[in-house]
Amino acid sequence: MDNYKSVTTTTNTTPMTAKVSPAAKKTLLILNCILLSIGNCGGPLIMRLYVVHGGNRVWLSSFLQSAGLPFIVLVLVVLFFIRRKSNTKTTIIYMRPRLFFATAFIGIITGLDNYLYAYGLARLPISTSSLVIASQLGFTAFFAYILVKQKFTPYSINAVVLLIVGAGVLALHTSSDRPKGESKKEYMLGFVMTVGAALMYGFILPLIELTYNKAKQAITYTLVLEIQMVMCLFATIVCTVGMIVNNDFKVIPREATEFGLGETNYYTILCATALIWQCFFLGAIGVIFCASSLLSGIIIAVLLPVTEVLAVVFYKEKFQAEKGVALVLSLWGFASYFYGEYKSTKKPKDINESTKQSIELPLSDYSIV
Repeated sequence: MDNYKSVTTTTNTTPMTAKVSPAAKKTLLILNCILLSIGNCGGPLIMRLYVVHGGNRVWLSSFLQSAGLPFIVLVLVVLFFIRRKSNTKTTIIYMRPRLFFATAFIGIITGLDNYLYAYGLARLPISTSSLVIASQLGFTAFFAYILVKQKFTPYSINAVVLLIVGAGVLALHTSSDRPKGESKKEYMLGFVMTVGAALMYGFILPLIELTYNKAKQAITYTLVLEIQMVMCLFATIVCTVGMIVNNDFKVIPREATEFGLGETNYYTILCATALIWQCFFLGAIGVIFCASSLLSGIIIAVLLPVTEVLAVVFYKEKFQAEKGVALVLSLWGFASYFYGEYKSTKKPKDINESTKQSIELPLSDYSIV
C-alpha cells in the first residue's frame, strides 16, 4: 500500500497511481464513505446525548474527539504485517522528524479546536451548531489563500458571502432556539465558541495541506495514518491537561452514578463517542486517498441536512424558519464552492488534452506512408 501517494487539494502535487483493480478500489471507497457518514452524523448526536442526560464536562467531551487513536494504531499494525508479508525489509515508522514536529503543532491546535466545538455543542442544539460549523468553508477559503496561495473565484467568494449571511441569520434569532434553563449569556457564548471552532478548523485544513507540501517526502497512505495518529495524540494530551486542571478525572465517577441513562450506559456512550469520531477521521482520509478531497467535502456537505433531520427526530429540536433559511444558504454556498472547485480542476485536464492533440496531430501526418 505504500506505493500510493495521497491526493491533496493543492495543484502542485501530482498523485502517483497504484495498480489496483477497479473493484477493490470501489469497495474501499464505499467502505470509507460509510465510515465518514457514521462519524459526520453520529459524532454530534452522541455528544449531545451525553449533555442531554446530565453530562457537563466540556474537557471530557473534547478529549473523546481524539481519544480513539488506539483504533488508528490498530490499523497501522495491520498494515505493517501486510507489508511485512510482501517485503521483509519494511519500515516501522515513515514519519521524519521535520514532519513530526509540524504535525504535533497541528495536533495542539486541534485539541483547542475540539474544546471550542465541545463547548458550543453543549450550549447549542445540534441543528444550530451544525449550521454554524458550516461557515468553516469560508474560513478555509480565506486561510487557504493566505497559506497555500489558493486563488479565489466568483464561486468561492459567493460561497463565503452566503455562509456568513447564513450564520448572521442564526445570530439574529437566538432567543427562540435557546434550550430550557440556559441563560442568554451562556447561549451566546456557545454561539461564539462554535464560530471560533469553525474558524480554527478552517485554519487547520490549509495548514495540513501546507505541511504536506513542505514535507519533503512521499505522502503514502500509511504516512497519512501516522500523521492522523500524531495529531490525535497531541490533541488528546492538550485535552488531558485541561481535564486535570478542571478536576474531571475526580468528577467522572460521580457523574457516571448520576447520569440519566445509568452508569453502564454512561461509560458506553464515552467509548462510542471516541470510536465514532475516529470513524469520521478515517473515513475522510480514506475518501481523499481513494478519490479526492473534493469528494470528501461533497459527502460532508450532503450529510448536513441528514444531521439536521436526525437532530429533530431524536432530540425533538425546533426547526424554525430562520434555520431553514440558514440551511438553504449553507447548501447553496457548498454547491457554489464545490462547483467552482470542479471547474478549476477540470480546466487543467482540458488544457492537457488540447496540448496533447496539438502535438499528436502533426505526428499523425508523418506516420502515413
